[in-house]
Amino acid sequence: MLKLDGTLRIEEFYKIIFENNPLEIDPSVYQTIENSFNFLKDFSQNKTIYGVNTGFGPMAQYKINDEDRIKLQYNLIRSHASGTGKVIDPQYVKAAMLARLNTLSLGHSGVHKSVIELMTELINRNITPLIYEHGGVGASGDLVQLAHLALVLIGEGEVIYKGEFRSTKEVFEIENLKPISVVLREGLALMNGTSVMTGIGIVNTINTRRLLNWGILCASAINEIMQAYDDHLSLELNQSKKHKGQRDIAKRMREHLEDSQLTRKREEFLYNKNPDVRVFEEKVQEYYSIRCVPQILGPVLDTLNDVERILMEEVNSANDNPIVSVEKQHVYHGGNFHGDYVSLEMDKLKLVVTKMSMLAERQLNYLLNPNLNNTLPAFVNLGTLGLNFGMQGVQFTATSTTAENQMLSNPMYVHSIPNNNDNQDIVSMGTNAALITKRVVENAYEVMAIELITIVQAIEYLGFQDKISSKTKKAYDAIRKLVPVFKEDVVMYPYVNEVKAFLMNHENNIV
Repeated sequence: MLKLDGTLRIEEFYKIIFENNPLEIDPSVYQTIENSFNFLKDFSQNKTIYGVNTGFGPMAQYKINDEDRIKLQYNLIRSHASGTGKVIDPQYVKAAMLARLNTLSLGHSGVHKSVIELMTELINRNITPLIYEHGGVGASGDLVQLAHLALVLIGEGEVIYKGEFRSTKEVFEIENLKPISVVLREGLALMNGTSVMTGIGIVNTINTRRLLNWGILCASAINEIMQAYDDHLSLELNQSKKHKGQRDIAKRMREHLEDSQLTRKREEFLYNKNPDVRVFEEKVQEYYSIRCVPQILGPVLDTLNDVERILMEEVNSANDNPIVSVEKQHVYHGGNFHGDYVSLEMDKLKLVVTKMSMLAERQLNYLLNPNLNNTLPAFVNLGTLGLNFGMQGVQFTATSTTAENQMLSNPMYVHSIPNNNDNQDIVSMGTNAALITKRVVENAYEVMAIELITIVQAIEYLGFQDKISSKTKKAYDAIRKLVPVFKEDVVMYPYVNEVKAFLMNHENNIV
């Protein structure tokens, strides 16, 4: 049981979302919530407070009668539950719920404690609201997507329950749950914020880090297959550049290859060994997709670390409007719900993930083209050339998917369209950015899966099973359990999908 105290760390996020650890709320959080709620309830008497006794957005100019305040909140939720398109996967919705729960726990929103209690129960019981991809512009936060969350909390709408779409009312009856109490501004407080884009974004960073780990493994294994010189990974070469990411990638590749029998020392094969040779049969330097991996994946790692830091800052921030300050005994109106921080970081993340898929595709092409590697048969075909096709067909999928990633990497951050009667005259499109990044990450796993199958086939052809590093051997064994050695042509898509699922659900340290 993980205790939520208002500061959420990436490790806790991972355990709750990926490992389904239950959470409980620290008693101090409930006290903070109570203090915030009671203060706002008293403070809002005889004052004009946006979203408590006014309309919303451009309608804020209209004063709401006291007897209509509660109806106002219900009207907001129901009218804005207007999402369309594909349903967001339950894991990402659960992440959004956790992000929203955490920001409300800070006590800057003035919500009733029933909101915290019910959201905690839904997360722990894996009951996720039905939320659609289309609808958010990311300015007053994720208004439309979060309205679908709020709709469930008031006992309406639909949820995903045990893998099925069910009515909220029906599931609440089964689980003996009661809707929240709408007292002050629970509708607006639930909907005003960046929690959907942030929740999706954090899952994207976790999946990207796992993808990067697999990318390092693949790049290291290719160094073994081609028996590369190891000086491009050397401490001396990489320390001569100041970037931390590059240094870290090179170090991890050296560690991966430390017990390999296949990588070579340049001084043993080239330095002063061939004084009379005019044309070398072997390449003196490797192709860039092998030699420049620390310089390519280094920026990926540095960017990923920055993105993760900013998203965790966002999830631990108050992203509501207005902001309640019990300490200052005041309510502040502003724009903390704006999603530009998340939108920009998602655009950065999808750029570097696309670059990872491009690197994997080029490494794959190197393995498949005998004119480049001078070692393997065309398409790593273990059967009869001409009669059999090896990995030829599946390369098209890798190339096509990489091209899609390149197209999807155009930024959302600068695609603002004014709306809401020009009240929202510049918006973030942060949820779109997060969802597109999700697709880019998942695409990259497909390319990586195809590359890894090819690597295993290449090791099989060369008979290097006893010479590769222990880490490569563990990966080889893991993939061989999913994909058999094949000489005759086989239907490939089930294997690609199975390996993709394996990579997305396992850290490479388990292999």
